Amino acid sequence: MNDSENINKTHGQGCSKDWVICMNDLSRDRIPFIFVLDFELKKPLIYRIDSMSDSIYYKFRDVKNYTLSGTKSRPLRFESFPMPYGEYKDAFSRVVEEISYGNSFLVNLTFPTKVVTNYSLKELFEIAQARYKLYFSDRFIVFSPETFVTIEEGKIRTFPMKGTIDASVENAAASIMSDLKEASEHHTIVDLLRNDLSRVARDVRVVRFRYIDQIKTSFKTLLQVSSEIEGTLKSPIYGTLGDIFCTLLPAGSISGAPKKKTLEIIQNSENAPRGYYTGVFGIFDGTNVDSAVMIRYIENRDGTLVYRSGCGITSMSDCRSEYQEMIDKVYVPVGRKY
Repeated sequence: MNDSENINKTHGQGCSKDWVICMNDLSRDRIPFIFVLDFELKKPLIYRIDSMSDSIYYKFRDVKNYTLSGTKSRPLRFESFPMPYGEYKDAFSRVVEEISYGNSFLVNLTFPTKVVTNYSLKELFEIAQARYKLYFSDRFIVFSPETFVTIEEGKIRTFPMKGTIDASVENAAASIMSDLKEASEHHTIVDLLRNDLSRVARDVRVVRFRYIDQIKTSFKTLLQVSSEIEGTLKSPIYGTLGDIFCTLLPAGSISGAPKKKTLEIIQNSENAPRGYYTGVFGIFDGTNVDSAVMIRYIENRDGTLVYRSGCGITSMSDCRSEYQEMIDKVYVPVGRKY
């Protein structure tokens, strides 16, 4: 699918362009739509639900626009070929240096990993089990466990996810909850997201702090740590939805803190734009909003499949552990239904 075939698409470059206006206008008229916002906000996409392309499938919890079996037709082969450790170490060292200078407290460092599988993107999308899923033609798929924000009856909620551990590790849950680096990282992101929500909402508070979700993959079971933050919107979403997302993006959990300087560090360390990876996709049903961070992401690069993953770097990070966490996040979630 090329750009001319994308229906109801808006192009923007930062928050000053027409994707914000389009979301404001559609929400004002209470017209249902989905939105796919890339990390750099260079190629945002907006589609009215009443005229969706038949090459885009989405799932937001129990809301979806497709009927697929969700079962494996044959054994899954899924091999990954991560970047050499030395290359990762070089980038990690640059990030840690920036942190030592006081330019950031937390940097989410991400890289691509080549994957080889006997399944197509569409077949992987079909068997993946996640709260949020997106199949975008044959260009990329997302099977994300992470909610960005929900908006319902004037309440806005966000669910930052920070902290991952292999569940097979002895006393895994206790280990990750007592880990000082993980706790510091999570505190930083919760504080960042709380401040972000305060820009669009009042009475912002942390409802749940550091709870654990279990995710079964094709290789192992992972434990992931999240929190829940909520507030009351300062104004109705009808006519302001684009402005709300413009204010909140990019998502703090996959950028870092402080956000502005950390984005510069990410750009200099990763040496390539992220595109739709770690952006946000969501749905406005005419009344409420649900959205997800585009992690657990595979893209098609001229016939080669590339999985994007990463982790948060702090002053207490161990390079080898962070490298392993990046690799651990290269998986297809086939063991649990949400």
